[in-house]
Amino acid sequence: MIINLSETNSLVGEWLSEIRSMEVQTDRMRFRRNMERVGEIAAYEISKTLEYEDKEVQTPLGIATCRVLKHQPVLATILRAGLALHQGLLHYFDKADHAFISAYRKHNRDGSFEISLEYVSSPSVEDQVLIISDPMLATGSSLVKTIEHLEDLGKPKHIHLVVAIACTVGIEYVLRHSNTPISIWAGDIDDELTAKGYIVPGLGDAGDLAFGNKLQQ
Repeated sequence: MIINLSETNSLVGEWLSEIRSMEVQTDRMRFRRNMERVGEIAAYEISKTLEYEDKEVQTPLGIATCRVLKHQPVLATILRAGLALHQGLLHYFDKADHAFISAYRKHNRDGSFEISLEYVSSPSVEDQVLIISDPMLATGSSLVKTIEHLEDLGKPKHIHLVVAIACTVGIEYVLRHSNTPISIWAGDIDDELTAKGYIVPGLGDAGDLAFGNKLQQ
């Protein structure tokens, strides 16, 4: 299942226009907050797909029967770029367990790159709903490698990928290499990917825009 949150008229389109805008991107706090907002909307939409059960709650005047989550999902994100998007998901799934993965592009002298994954901290994801956040789904290589490492800790029941911008090439790559049922929730979807693996028109480097420039690896 692939969901483009910008296909229907909503405030997501407004936030994406600011996330993409070079003028607004100079305000890091605004950039992070807009990323959080996309995560919040995705969390709400994902919540409609989860399992619920009845719970009796004592009120000052009686007992109310409420629908509550049967199981909490596991929230995972790719450091550092995914932190703001992850925070938006956490605002809604505030009782969830968390996983953190450091996956980044290690550039070679010839201009090519490899995905380096050096750190994984995660609970078991066996038979769990796993929600992975990463601002950009470009080639899909880092997300596929992340999923493979998390699946070493157990077989998830379902995986939801939450991204601000996805590329059709990356979406196809992830779906081809997934052994687990997967849904992709994208703020918007672009069609072009450069030879160096950057989305066009995209938005630039989400990690740098949120947290400052880094030394190139």
